[in-house]
Amino acid sequence: MKKILVATDFSERSDRAIRRATLLARTFDAALLLVHVIDDDQPQRIVRAEQQASADLLAAQTRSLREVDGLRCEFRIVFGEPFEGITQLAREANADLLVIGPHRRQALKDVFVGTTAERIIRSSDRPVLMANATPAGPYRHGLVASDLSECSGDALNAVQSLGLSQHMKVSLIHVFDAVALWAQSRASLSEDEVKDYLDDEEERAAAELSAFLAKLGLDPMPQILKPATAPVAQVISSVARDIATDLVIVGTHGRTGIAKMLLGSVTEELLRAADRDVLAVPPRRAGQGAA
Repeated sequence: MKKILVATDFSERSDRAIRRATLLARTFDAALLLVHVIDDDQPQRIVRAEQQASADLLAAQTRSLREVDGLRCEFRIVFGEPFEGITQLAREANADLLVIGPHRRQALKDVFVGTTAERIIRSSDRPVLMANATPAGPYRHGLVASDLSECSGDALNAVQSLGLSQHMKVSLIHVFDAVALWAQSRASLSEDEVKDYLDDEEERAAAELSAFLAKLGLDPMPQILKPATAPVAQVISSVARDIATDLVIVGTHGRTGIAKMLLGSVTEELLRAADRDVLAVPPRRAGQGAA
């Protein structure tokens, strides 16, 4: 990881993203690029005033990150829609990682689809880290969610290509279907029958997961297998809390056309409700090899 782009709107949420990006830059000896987007669909005098005020704030932040934190840091101001400006600059700057703050949770509802955060993640062609938790130190334990799809393979490869696995423990969770169990009335099954069935399904899932990792050419890693006795995102979040992971890594499931416009439902739910950081990994770009 050589360059980290962090988006800021000067809010407390953005401060969280800058702090996390700072910790990552220290860990990886990476350069930081701060970006702020100004809506240019307003009177030019307002645009100019916002540009000057933003430049002053960014210059002060950049100076502090250089002098106090000892980081290589610069800033850019772009104009237009936030999600377009941020993702375009990430491409132009060839950033390895894009860091954003948590999405703004509104009173009485928790809407994620349509937010700037969701649109950035949906349109980005490089990993996006949503810094949900207050940064207290470098990451210690990451949890990669896998459904044995190509997209979850991309997430696993990103852990290695970004160098994350060199600096923290990484575990893998696979939530497997237990279709036959729920197709029948559980009342018709004894506890022993339920246990035997789940044991068989877990053994099958473990074999599939091992084959999946071998196909990717990845070394074995700590694995957690859980039956889908609740929505998958809830199972992943519960395990993340139980084993005290501070980062959840998941693929976005976007590809091309209509599919690219949508996030996978599990990814969306994790991003919407997560109480810890989430790294959303898009499909590998054309010509990009595996780690």
